[in-house]
Amino acid sequence: MRHTEREVFVASAPTADIDPSATIGEGTRVWHLAQIREGAAIGRDCVIGRGAYIGAGVGVGDGCKIQNHALVYEPARLGSGVFVGPAAVLTNDRHPRAVNPDGSPKGAGDWTRVGVDVGRGASIGARAVCVAPVRIGPWAMVAA
Repeated sequence: MRHTEREVFVASAPTADIDPSATIGEGTRVWHLAQIREGAAIGRDCVIGRGAYIGAGVGVGDGCKIQNHALVYEPARLGSGVFVGPAAVLTNDRHPRAVNPDGSPKGAGDWTRVGVDVGRGASIGARAVCVAPVRIGPWAMVAA
């Protein structure tokens, strides 16, 4: 379901920032200061914690829990029942750099986004960093 202002108020904290083009499933709760970017698709009965970030176009399956201050960058895909611990990070850049070898600033067109794919029921521990591209299998446990 697409969120109207009324639905956002009912389903999420008033300080959550949910792009109007994001799709949020029934029963999902979004807590204070969370940000859900354009085109993200969040399943049913999920919990998006305080200060969590869900990138543009990210897919989150039903029944997921994304804890406080977790960062899920596009183009990540999370299967149903995935747990992402507090302050965990799912990256999207193979070779992150601020500048090129000649010292010129990197631009938006200087890299290709790659994602983290998390299988059904997997658990990502608190403060774990999942460096893309990587696939985490169903029911796997990633320790912090």
